[in-house]
Amino acid sequence: MMALMSFRQLQVIEDQLQQIKKAIADLQEWNKGISCADDFLNSPEGMKTLAADCMLIEAIGEGFKRIDVKTQRQLLPLQPEIPWKQVMGMRDHIAHGYFDINTDFVWDVIQNDLNPLLKAVNYFIDNLYDIIPCEEQ
Repeated sequence: MMALMSFRQLQVIEDQLQQIKKAIADLQEWNKGISCADDFLNSPEGMKTLAADCMLIEAIGEGFKRIDVKTQRQLLPLQPEIPWKQVMGMRDHIAHGYFDINTDFVWDVIQNDLNPLLKAVNYFIDNLYDIIPCEEQ
């Protein structure tokens, strides 16, 4: 069973989820003109997009790490179809090895992993206050 949390703690988690949702939307929007991983490398604008994408992917991973800690690792497993360890691990890979970024991997994440992740985020946002018990205000 989930630990009892204050209403304020739940609001902080909800805010983090909303920020993640915005980051996913930004990734989807920014990459509409990118048709393959090589597009990142073929122009200065593509390189800027890649750098910005990496920052958002890093922020998303960090956000989920914080949410996981705050919910005592009880929330994320409610969406088991998402490989949470890999989502959070992407953050570490980008943060600690930027010059070793694999553009094919980043492109694959953007193309294939954002919609399922967004679905999970929306589920958490829509159900957070029902999933996690809240102390009386």
